[in-house]
Order: sequence, then structure tokens, then C-alpha cells
Amino acid sequence: MKSEPAAPEGTTEASAANLSGPAEPASPAPGLASGPAPSPLQAPLNEKTLKTLLAVVAVVAVVGVLGAFMAWQRVGDMQEQLARRSADTANLAAQAHAFAKQAQDLSLDTAAKLSVAQARLAEVSLQRSQLEELMQSLARSRDENLVVDIESALRLAQQQAQLTGSLEPLLAALRSAEGRIARAAQPRLSRLQRAIGRDIARVKSTALADTPALLARLDDLVKQIDDLPVGNAVPAQATESPKRRIDEPAGAWWARLGATVRDELRALVRVGRIEHPEAALLAPEQAFFLRENLKLLLLNARLGLLSRQTDAARSDLAKAGVLLQRYFDSGSRKTQFAVQGLAQAQGQMQSLEIPRIDETLAALATAAAGR
Repeated sequence: MKSEPAAPEGTTEASAANLSGPAEPASPAPGLASGPAPSPLQAPLNEKTLKTLLAVVAVVAVVGVLGAFMAWQRVGDMQEQLARRSADTANLAAQAHAFAKQAQDLSLDTAAKLSVAQARLAEVSLQRSQLEELMQSLARSRDENLVVDIESALRLAQQQAQLTGSLEPLLAALRSAEGRIARAAQPRLSRLQRAIGRDIARVKSTALADTPALLARLDDLVKQIDDLPVGNAVPAQATESPKRRIDEPAGAWWARLGATVRDELRALVRVGRIEHPEAALLAPEQAFFLRENLKLLLLNARLGLLSRQTDAARSDLAKAGVLLQRYFDSGSRKTQFAVQGLAQAQGQMQSLEIPRIDETLAALATAAAGR
């Protein structure tokens, strides 16, 4: 509290005089001249004014004490709040430190796990690349084995078709190869699949001749060889001299005898046209060997047909045709029938050729080379 200022001594004495009652006017001191009258401010305070002043001072003191108390209480509350907030801040700081420590530990753990994961990822990537290379090598090996198996099967089927004279083994092998390639589903084998499809269509459109009928035709030609006339053969004449009947007149007999002699004389000289000079120079005893050689050629052609040697059979038939046209009478109907039958046999021999699957084999070679 603020202390009141001390009153001057004259004021205290005046206050005491005022309290004791009204003072009598002092007589002037002797020998002093009377001065001027005192001012109102210097007039002594009365009791009421003093009480009022004391009351005001007391109120101000109480208000000051109350304000100080309230200020002190507010300061205490503020200190308490500051202490609480400081404690809370310390707790939060401790928690934040703990969280930071956990975050740091977690980051270190995560970094360690990340490094381990990266190492495992690199290992997995390496294993994957190795696995892909292994799968590609296995796929290439499988495709190569498939190509080799298909090629061997097709070549074997082509040989069987040539030996049996049937297209069924070749068709079955081609269809089996097409199905295996379709199941493999490899894009690089699509060209081979298309080639196999075209060869299947070509083999299906091929019509083979009837082999038993061709063999029977060759057998008939062999049987006809003995009856074929050679180009320089002399027609057979009746050489028996006519006999006279008992009741026949002599003139008639002589006339018939003269006609016979005339025919014999005409047969001694025969004029004809021979296309090839070799036929004219053929001796009668050589005609037997000519017929036997012609039979051997036809029989060889028959054996070649049975053994599926179509080229050799075709060559033998061509040689037989040359002998027929060169040494046998082309004007004879038997020779004409034989030449016609031989030409038909040669035509049927052309249709016995087994179609080749060169396109498929070329595609197989390309696939085996990896292109």
C-alpha cells in the first residue's frame, strides 16, 4: 500500500487546536506589528474533512489490497497454467522424442528391409532371366524335336506310299503333323502349317491309277506277243497240190492245177512297204529272240510296277513300244491292238506317280534352321 505523505508541523498543531475547540484569537505579540490575515488553504482542517479523507484513504487502501490480491491470484493462476502447459509441453516433447526415436528406428528398419528386398529383387530378377532363358531353350529344343519328328514321319510315310501305291499313309502323316503343329501353337511354325495344308490339298486332288488293272493289261500284252506278225513275214499259202477226183473231167483238173501253179509263182515275189529297214533285215530265226526280248521288257515293266519303280517300268514300256513299231507289221490289226494297249499302259503309268511334298520338306528345313 502507498503511505500517505506526512503533514507539516504547523498543520498538525492546527489540527490539534481544531480538535480542542475554537481557539481564542491570539493577541499579537508585543512589539510585533500585526501582519496580513491567513489564506483559506492554510486554514486548519475540520474533523469531518479528516474523517472523509481517512475513509477515502481506507477505501483506496482496501481497493489496492483487493487489486493486489486479485493480481496476485491471477498471477498464481497464470503461473499454474504456465506450469501445466510447461508440463504438457514437456510430455508432448517427450512423446515427440519417443515418436521421433520410433520413426528413426522404423526408418532404419525400413531401410534395412528395403536393402534386403532390393537384394532379393535382384536375385529374383536374375532367376527370372535364367528361367526365361531356360524356357526359351526348352521351347527351341521342343520345337526342334517336333520338326525332326515330323520330318522323319513324313519321309517314312512317303516311302510307304511309294511302296504300297496308296496315298493313305502320306495323308495320315500330313494330317498328324498338322495337328501337332496346331497344338504346339508356335508362331514361327505357321509357315510350316500352311505348307502342310497346301500339300494335303494337292495329295487329295491326285488320282492314282488302278494297279491291278494295269498289271492285267501287261499280262495280256505278253500273251499277244506270239501272235504278232513281224514286218518281213511271208503270208502263209496253201501248198497242197490239187487232187483229181474220179468223176472230175480232165479239163477242169488241169485248169485248177494251172491256177494253183500260177498262185505259187506269184507268191515267190512279194512287193510291200516296210517303214523301218531293220525289219526287212530280220532273219526268220531271229524273230523268236525278238519276241522273247519283247516279253522280257514287258515282264520287267510288270516287276518294276510291283516294286514301285515307276521310272524303270516306264523306260521298259518305252523300249517295248520302239520294238513293236520297228520290227512288227504296223498294218496288222493285232499289232495295232498291241500298240494301242501299250500306249494305254504308258498313260496309266503316268498317273501312278506319288505326289511329292517338296514344299513341306522345304518349310521343315527352314524351321529346323531357326529362320
